[in-house]
Amino acid sequence: MIITIDGPAGAGKSTVARALARRLNFRFLDTGSMYRAVALAALRRGYDWDVPEDLARLARKLEIVVDGDRITVDGEDVSEAVRSTEVTAVTRYAADNPQVRERLVELQRRLAGGDDVVVEGRDQGTAAFPEAECKIFLTAGAEERARRRLGDLQSQGEPVTFEEVLAAQECRDREDASRPVGPLRPAADAVEVRTDGMTLEEVVDRLVVLARKHKASF
Repeated sequence: MIITIDGPAGAGKSTVARALARRLNFRFLDTGSMYRAVALAALRRGYDWDVPEDLARLARKLEIVVDGDRITVDGEDVSEAVRSTEVTAVTRYAADNPQVRERLVELQRRLAGGDDVVVEGRDQGTAAFPEAECKIFLTAGAEERARRRLGDLQSQGEPVTFEEVLAAQECRDREDASRPVGPLRPAADAVEVRTDGMTLEEVVDRLVVLARKHKASF
């Protein structure tokens, strides 16, 4: 069974997806980290963001392995590096590149295989796994999402303010919704879950009920 969790930045997709996977004894696949990995590799190599063909060739060459919370690129653990604000700022170049997206969606499907898996990202229910048995669109208010992102960044030692995080998030929301490839939108058959005021445990409880309901219908 495949459970997809899509939603805007800061909605808590990764945290919730990890916890849901543990609760259900499913594997967890963080697809967003794969686009971040391509962006990190290009950033380190000094790639020109205005030459998308180079970025596509790089994506095809990289050996990207995702194992739960851990992601490696050509054997190097980049789990922390891909979460920096510097990488976040340029990840859109990978996410908006049709050839990069085609390559990574192919890899995501291969990694999922025929297992029970929870996948999270931006277009998992619409593009990567349109036949998924259970699709969830996780969201929350803009300020709630910005507070969560601020906490993540501060825990990593990054000196940012709430106002900076909120402004960056609003910009990303606009970009995500208007992307020509894999735009952020709920799948037609997705269940929207708003998490404002909910604890992690409460959100996971809600998703467990949804997952079991969908599993029983197949």
